[in-house]
Amino acid sequence: MANDPSDDKKKNVEGLSLNELTDSTAKKDSDRDDSWDDPPTDIPDKPRSAQDLEAVYDIPVRVSAVLGKSSMQVHELLKLGRGAVVELDRKVGEAIDIYVNDRLVARGEVVVVDDRLGITMTEIIKTQNK
Repeated sequence: MANDPSDDKKKNVEGLSLNELTDSTAKKDSDRDDSWDDPPTDIPDKPRSAQDLEAVYDIPVRVSAVLGKSSMQVHELLKLGRGAVVELDRKVGEAIDIYVNDRLVARGEVVVVDDRLGITMTEIIKTQNK
């Protein structure tokens, strides 16, 4: 059976005193790079131009527009057919919620553009940074 290299380390550590162990650990800690402990000061808080955001342009996101919500039991859902009307919790003309990756980011209104539905954002929702 071959010697396990960890056995050599155990033997070396067993012969050391507590002070010798902490001194050798302190030396290793002082050699390590602590540059990640504090945030770098040369990174701006906010992008200054559209060009600063170029790196994230190709990241896909899911955008959802929620007209309203409704809850029903499964047997009611199964009875729905073509032409069925589902009552939502919003009133006509009330703003719809716009979500990006399941996070509320804006409110808006439904518009028609070339026979398609679209959304006009009327309010941007600002969230508190944690």
